Amino acid sequence: MPHPQPALSPRLLEAGAALVDNRLDVAERLLRAHLKDDPFDAHAIRMMAELAARLGRMNDAENLLRRAVEIAPDFTAARANLALILNRTGRYGEAIELLDAIFEAEPDELSHHNLKASILGRVGRFEEAIAIYREVLARAPRQPKLWLSMGTMLKTIGRLDEAVAAYREALRLQPTLGELWWSLANLKTVRFDQADIAAMKGALNDPSITPEDRLHLDFALGKAMHDAKEFEAAFAHYRVGNALRLDMQPYRRGEVTNLVDRSIEATTADLFTLARGGAPAPDPVFVLGMPRAGSTLVEQILSSHPAVEGTGELPDLPALARTTERYPASLASLTAEDRRQLGEEYLRRAAVQRQSDRPRFIDKLPNNWLFVPFILAVLPNATIIDIRRHPVGCCLANYRQHFARGQAFAYDLTDLGTYYRDYVRLMAHIDAVAPGRVHRVIYERLVDDTEAEVRALLAACGLPFDPACLEFHRTERAVRTPSSEQVRQPIYRDAVEEWRHYEPWLGELAAVLGPLADGYPDVPATFASRA
Repeated sequence: MPHPQPALSPRLLEAGAALVDNRLDVAERLLRAHLKDDPFDAHAIRMMAELAARLGRMNDAENLLRRAVEIAPDFTAARANLALILNRTGRYGEAIELLDAIFEAEPDELSHHNLKASILGRVGRFEEAIAIYREVLARAPRQPKLWLSMGTMLKTIGRLDEAVAAYREALRLQPTLGELWWSLANLKTVRFDQADIAAMKGALNDPSITPEDRLHLDFALGKAMHDAKEFEAAFAHYRVGNALRLDMQPYRRGEVTNLVDRSIEATTADLFTLARGGAPAPDPVFVLGMPRAGSTLVEQILSSHPAVEGTGELPDLPALARTTERYPASLASLTAEDRRQLGEEYLRRAAVQRQSDRPRFIDKLPNNWLFVPFILAVLPNATIIDIRRHPVGCCLANYRQHFARGQAFAYDLTDLGTYYRDYVRLMAHIDAVAPGRVHRVIYERLVDDTEAEVRALLAACGLPFDPACLEFHRTERAVRTPSSEQVRQPIYRDAVEEWRHYEPWLGELAAVLGPLADGYPDVPATFASRA
């Protein structure tokens, strides 16, 4: 029999208000005190799980929600939250199975359908997801955020006109919703007219909009001013949007620098020459490096080959690396069997995303550069492609891009420059201790001499040349990243030098990058010596 749930106490109501206001320290103090008095209050446990999730403690959140469901099996809201956590941690099959059970309890709750559609999109079942969105919107059409979600799904599979129509319908319902304007801007191919710009400025001046709306509007107006070649105005909007985002999502650059330092110390040539092991499958092709460097373009080129499937940005590799105690120092203590099991676990998780029987697949999570030592240890026959773009151009492209999550370094020019330096520093070390294991693609060379670079890229993957790889823009496939519409066009040079329009405002970035920018694409000798 389910545990009876009492009415929320004043202390829980106060904790809930603190969560709404993002006063997490207050919420945690109140919830801990409450659970000390009543450890079986499933509502309080669910709220503590939400707190843990906001702090990034997903394992804690999952355990708490499972406890809440154990105490109160009919607590559907806790089950739905558990499905959300499973989704965020990449366990999509478990999340879908849990949602199917939730539908039996609350078949008319539209948020459950929305979550299922989102998860289906994550595993590449886009048509099923769109069908759910259409069904929900037929029943409740005045929901701008659902129109937004469906538009994003349509964009992913290349149905651009339908995506724009969905976004525009959402804007008709809620013209101050900043995420909608940014979603249109993020298509890259849409040009805002004067009416759009006036509407965005009007929304920006509305005192009722949230800080989240405001930052999205600033990023969208930055794109509009960039297209109008009003670069000073564009940069002003980007600066404000980035400052707002950084305030919401603080970044500690020292953590990445420290991880790179420890990775360099732990990653010796002996680690790969003496300690054998790992899963022998050659299936994965890791395309990594800085975001906005061209990884989606490389993925699209490779996915045009009949032997390669593009599976997008998978969360699994960093998650697995962090399961080894004290990573990266733990690499030296992994046995050959440990390595094999970790490699096979990655392949098992990645298989959820695979939709074809092609022998090779691409994981293009850019941030995997931080875990190249782990790849070399557990997947010794995987292919690693490092796509690199001019430091200033790449960092500016990140500064102009509002990421949904996971790239907190991108909202400050000093943070960006430091992150780029750390990336080059670790990759220089990998080149020294594991020469030839990473194939580097220089974005500008790929643009200037596409065929030669594509041939070299395919050779690095052990694949024969296929002319379809030069016609990559004709390949029909789902693309989730901000470059989705750009890679559906032939290669163009427009982005290579456009950073120079912003040089007057990039002194802070140039000071951090120093010789990295001056000598690009060569890596300064000081980096190699410190490696």
